[in-house]
Amino acid sequence: MTRLFDRPPAHSARWWAFDVILALAALGLTIPAWVNADVSTAAAIVAGLVAATPIVVRRLWPIQVFAWIFVVTCVVAGFDSDLVSAPAALVALYTVAAWRPRRHALIAAGLLDAAVIGIAVSARGAGWWYAAIFLSGLVAAALGLGLYAAARRAYLHELHDRAERLERERDQAHELAVITERARIIREMHDIMAHNLTVIVSLSDGAAGSAQRAPDRAAEVMRTVSATGRQALADTRRLLGILSADTTDDRHPSPDLAGLDALIAGVRAAGLPVTYEISGAGADLPSAAQLTIYRLVQEALTNTLKHGGENTHATVRLRYLPEEVRVDVEDDGAGALAPIPATVGHGLTGMAERVHAFGGQVHTGPRIPRGWQVSAQVPIDDRPSA
Repeated sequence: MTRLFDRPPAHSARWWAFDVILALAALGLTIPAWVNADVSTAAAIVAGLVAATPIVVRRLWPIQVFAWIFVVTCVVAGFDSDLVSAPAALVALYTVAAWRPRRHALIAAGLLDAAVIGIAVSARGAGWWYAAIFLSGLVAAALGLGLYAAARRAYLHELHDRAERLERERDQAHELAVITERARIIREMHDIMAHNLTVIVSLSDGAAGSAQRAPDRAAEVMRTVSATGRQALADTRRLLGILSADTTDDRHPSPDLAGLDALIAGVRAAGLPVTYEISGAGADLPSAAQLTIYRLVQEALTNTLKHGGENTHATVRLRYLPEEVRVDVEDDGAGALAPIPATVGHGLTGMAERVHAFGGQVHTGPRIPRGWQVSAQVPIDDRPSA
């Protein structure tokens, strides 16, 4: 039944209609007491209207309506206790308890209880306590219902707020996942396309230079260019996930450490001599760690191909330690003396982001007297960095 007293939407017809009906009900419940009143019917009707009419605006001004009805009740009781509109006073007390702070409700209940006890004493004489107990029970019931309605409304409001917060957090988590996946795809695209295109350009330059002197060698190099292009296309299609069910044979798994040999062989074919060294017992690395190391070596060698210059030699060292894998890629090329490119790429940034996301560290910089070095420590476990 407390749902009937819950606040409808502001200024709705249901709000006003219900409170008008409630005021009429409070007035009607007072009519039987007029039979015993010592005043005229007109005076009784006026007293009832004065007490019950403010109920129509009880939810707009709970304190003011209660104060008005309380004063009217005390004044009317001074003339004739049979004219007191108890239903109107109880509704006013309920409204204060339901819509105002608890301390206001307790003060209002105390005042009303004191008033009804006083009325019972003056009206009943020696048997006043029976009426006082009954009326105090009604006051306590109105107070309890109002406090329950307030607690219920606060609980529902909290549930609503919690649902909104969870929905916002879900949307934020989704947006973060989209941003993270977009960044991952960008890094993958950069690693795949930058490396393969660099190799293709280097091989094409070599084929063009040897076309007149060694046509057979030029043809072999161009076949390597074609194979590298197909590999780049297959990797791109796999990354974007656009392969249909009948082209699953073209799928390739994510690169891992087993593919470093092929990667280095391709770089050597592009004209960059590379020394590959492995030390320590090979650990069973998670696939994410293997992909991180593969892309790190790929990006470092790609930069050497681009900026190392002629007669450059590179060295790739892979060292397995108890808790991490150390990767060093060094070259003796131009290093810091290399010409500054017209546009700044994102290779080094993406390289660092990959390793940092896996909980590792990356250090890049020029070597003395010349060349460039990329060093990284990648944890063996797959726990992400905090």
